[in-house]
Parts: sequence; structure tokens; C-alpha cells
Amino acid sequence: MGLSVRALGPVHFAGGRVAHVVLRVRSRAPVQLAIPKAPRKVKLAQVPGAYRRLAVVAGLGFGIFGLVSAAGLLAGRWLGDEAGFFGRAVEVEGRVSGVSLPKWEDRTRLPAKLTVLYTFDGLDRSVSGVLASAERAEGLGHGAKVTLLVDPKAPEAPREADSAREGRGLTRLAPFGVGLGLLVAVLLVALEVRRAVRAELQPLRSGMLVWLTCEGGLPDTRAETTFAAHYFQQDVKREVRARARPGRAPVKNGEKVLAAVVPSQPTWVRVIDEDLARTLGWYA
Repeated sequence: MGLSVRALGPVHFAGGRVAHVVLRVRSRAPVQLAIPKAPRKVKLAQVPGAYRRLAVVAGLGFGIFGLVSAAGLLAGRWLGDEAGFFGRAVEVEGRVSGVSLPKWEDRTRLPAKLTVLYTFDGLDRSVSGVLASAERAEGLGHGAKVTLLVDPKAPEAPREADSAREGRGLTRLAPFGVGLGLLVAVLLVALEVRRAVRAELQPLRSGMLVWLTCEGGLPDTRAETTFAAHYFQQDVKREVRARARPGRAPVKNGEKVLAAVVPSQPTWVRVIDEDLARTLGWYA
């Protein structure tokens, strides 16, 4: 791919490698662009501000990874507590003194709450809010027997045995879920950094270079900006969104600005500024 020749004036490729275009830069004497054909040799260090932008992306990525790691740590502690409970708990027979059932339509997904009476460590105890399957709790009347799991370290927090053991089966899968979450977080960080690197280099290395006409003129701002523009390719008008870096003068040819079309996003282009063109050696 070469340069769009719409309203450019004379353009030729010397030896099939370099396009030469005479233009003015910042109203100085005419200079000449000498742009290699794609694929061009462009290093990340040659793109002004690239490392700073990548550092921001990497920082955000590792921040997300840190949050996932913290969640994994909390999950690990909870799993340790659960394992400790089942290792210490003893079965105790209790009797139901009250049942609180969820609404009929919620009974397949919400548990019932029992009030139970039991004896442990020589003391009679009464505890409410013991969770049990709503379907099983429907058949429990006043005085019905239930099996409880009681932790000697917390005898006032028994669990209904069947419900506790059913939940334990799910908690055994939790370490795999935590590990998978950490792996996904690492992959997402790596992919985002890779995407950011490609976004910096791909348009300059292999993107088609065109002269853009800005809709309503080039925005007068020192902040990074996007604006509507178009260019012509083989007499076909292409509408695009252009991205310009903050505080940098674009390479201009009259009212047009030089830009690189992003290969993977043909409706987006990157404006080429003078500092970048000079760093890449595109001035003859």
C-alpha cells in the first residue's frame, strides 16, 4: 500500500520503496516526505509517549489483577474456615421449635430458617436462623428431630447437617474457580497490553497512509481528540474517525493532514504529527 494521491500533486515511488511528497511544514520552506512502503520498520521507542500510554494500560491491568488476587485471598481464607468447621464439627440431635418458610414461588432457590433446641457440652441451647432446604422444612413440624453439625469452637452456630454437606460439595470446586479467575485475569492483562502495543505500531507499520480532509477543520485543542474526516481511495470517499495526539502539530498539505488507516479498524485513522514523522525518518 502507498499514499492516497487525491490532491497530493506529484507522487512517485523510488525503486518501488519510498514515496516522495513536497509540502510545507509549519509555514517553513518546502520539505520532502520520504515514506517507506509497508511493512515499515517502526519501533515502540520511536513513537512519542507510547511507553507512557502503555504504562497506564499496564497499571490498570495489574490493578484489576490485584483486585482478583485479593478476592482469591479472601476466598482462600473462607475455604480454610469451611474446612476447619467440617474437621471439628460433631453431630448433635436437635428438635425443631419453629419453621420460617420462604414464599411458595421462591422455595426452590431460597432456604427455610429453623429454630432448634439441642444440648451440647452439658448445656441446653436454643438457636434460630438455622438454614435448611425449604422442601425438607415443609415436612418438619414442632418437635421434629433434625441432625445438627456443631463446632466446639462456636457451639451457638450449628448447621443443619444435610444442607451443610450439600453446600460443602460446591465449596470443593471453589479453589478451581479461584485459580481459573486468576488465570483469566493474567490473560486479560497480557491481551490488553498486546492490544495497546499493536494499536501504537500497526497503523505505522502496515497502515495505508492517506491525506485527510477534516470535517469543519482540524480541532484547535492541545488535548487528545477525535474528529470526523474523510479521504478518497480510488475516487471513493471514505468516512472515518480520526484520532490526534495532544499538543502535536500534524503533517499538513494545505488543509489536509497525513494519517495512517488502522488495518483492523478501517473506519479509524491515526493522524501523523511532525515529531513522529521526524522521529521515524520520514522527512527526506
